[in-house]
Amino acid sequence: MKSRIFMYLFIFSLLLIVFQYMNSKNILDSYEAKINKQQTKIEILSDSVQSLYDKNYDLTLFKITNNGDAQNYYYDTGIELDKIEDLVTDALYSTNTYEGEEHPYIPYLSTTDNKMMINQIRVVNHKWVLANFTDGKFWGELFLNYQIDGVAVSFELKDYILYTGAF
Repeated sequence: MKSRIFMYLFIFSLLLIVFQYMNSKNILDSYEAKINKQQTKIEILSDSVQSLYDKNYDLTLFKITNNGDAQNYYYDTGIELDKIEDLVTDALYSTNTYEGEEHPYIPYLSTTDNKMMINQIRVVNHKWVLANFTDGKFWGELFLNYQIDGVAVSFELKDYILYTGAF
């Protein structure tokens, strides 16, 4: 009788060990699958981050803040580079408050009840500015030269284009 109890205990222990082994193996397999899945996500997201980094670099390519030669032009003048971009954009945005129907730099009249206004500005280098404009129905782009004399900024319209149609 004692030997049977020991045999049953041994078989029960063996079954318990096999159950524990299988359960642990399943848990480890599921953790490995989750880790592999997360590693795949990390690789995909790393590629996305690199893609966004490259896109960001491309977007900042034609900007005065990333153009060393344009920065050197203003190095001896004593004007800080951050102030140059602000000075130029503020001066160009201030032209949006004009009297009458004609904008000082936009060579088109508005066909709507709204005025033609400059929306966005990009200071390309120490001489050029790109800007876009709209009246709500028509929009276009401007290419301007600028000159800074102290704190005064003067602009000269070089080229422009008008697109038609609804947004």
